[in-house]
Amino acid sequence: MKLLTHIPAFLKNKYFIALAAFCAVILFLDKNDVLTQLERRRELRGLQQSKAWYSTQLAAERKELEALKNNPATLEKYAREKYLMKKDGEELFIISENYDAPETKTKN
Repeated sequence: MKLLTHIPAFLKNKYFIALAAFCAVILFLDKNDVLTQLERRRELRGLQQSKAWYSTQLAAERKELEALKNNPATLEKYAREKYLMKKDGEELFIISENYDAPETKTKN
């Protein structure tokens, strides 16, 4: 019984206990608890960053589309680079930037 005498009176109060239990449920046990809210905010920041990136990409693509519609030289350049088209009498040399040299085997 000496243990119960050392507990302050406000900790024995039924309203304080109910309030503490309510806060514990809201903060940690609810489906929208604090940890879930933090995770959702982090996900929202990532989605906002990707939205900004896609917006800039969309603007660049629209600019390129307008250039392709209005300038025949740009259209020819695009066709040559993207679709490897060529004029009659031309030779086309394709150089891959991703070329990995074959590994040489050494004998010991």
